[in-house]
Amino acid sequence: MNDFKRNIAIICGGDSSEHNVSLRSARGLYSFFDKERYNVYIVEVKGLDWNVNLENGDTLAIDKNDFSFMIDGKAIVFDYAYITIHGTPGENGIMQGYFELIHLPFSTSSVLVEAMTFDKYVLNQYLGSFGVNVAKNILVRRGEEESLSDKYVEEIVGMPCFVKPAADGSSFGISKVKNTDQLIPALRVAFMESDTAMIEQYLEGTEISIGCYKTKDKSVVFPATEVVTSNEFFDYDAKYNGQVQEITPARISDETAKRVAEETSKIYDLLRCNGIIRIDYIITKAADGKDQINMLEVNTTPGMTPTSFIPQQVKAAGLNITDVLTDIVENQF
Repeated sequence: MNDFKRNIAIICGGDSSEHNVSLRSARGLYSFFDKERYNVYIVEVKGLDWNVNLENGDTLAIDKNDFSFMIDGKAIVFDYAYITIHGTPGENGIMQGYFELIHLPFSTSSVLVEAMTFDKYVLNQYLGSFGVNVAKNILVRRGEEESLSDKYVEEIVGMPCFVKPAADGSSFGISKVKNTDQLIPALRVAFMESDTAMIEQYLEGTEISIGCYKTKDKSVVFPATEVVTSNEFFDYDAKYNGQVQEITPARISDETAKRVAEETSKIYDLLRCNGIIRIDYIITKAADGKDQINMLEVNTTPGMTPTSFIPQQVKAAGLNITDVLTDIVENQF
């Protein structure tokens, strides 16, 4: 083993409602990384308060001029940033812009791709132009909700439908709307998380989630996870409070599994992604009875607790999560 060990920062926290969820992902990642190969630190971000959280409970301030910190009179400069913030500023391009300015390699995609995947409406329009199936949707900006026509919503997306923040994570501010009387209250909930909201067609079918990563010499698509919940939809409680059944690999036909993997690889390339992404789909039945694959969202900072989808899928693929993370880091050196 080379005596040189790269310094890895796991960036977590952020300014969204998913701050604490991100901390859990950071702890998961910390446990996965190869400590013989890397010096690994957790960096918690909240507004302009950026600190390294040491194992003994101490915190040390980050110097934002070069993303370094001082310990025992010695400056520690990072070689790589693994971003696991769910929401702003780590999932929408802001943090990526900072790292690009200081020329520090990072685990996610570029500023443009992060901004685009964070805005569900923009992503749908972009991927839809390449033939990716997406649900019918309507964009609503804050202040426009009172002028929204119930008839228009019913004509475009129908009832029931989903109302969700257009530019935010996927755990808060989402409502399943069963009649037009519920639209305005649901939009107000969504606007608590984002200045724009999306009204989206309800698709009935099998919900799956699938991870993917690529390096210079390999392309890996993991087995899909089927998401089964008795809740109205895959909400925060289903995700993080155990109100869900997660089945890996998903109970879909071999042909559909192959098509989902191909679609995931295609989307990764269309967006020119970097690192691990996770794509959520709904599998519905087309008019000819064939399974139709509908993209719901692309998550560029997927959850990384030991029980999250990606670690489950890595294990199901017969791979080692430590080796996967090493692949991702070393791909940029």
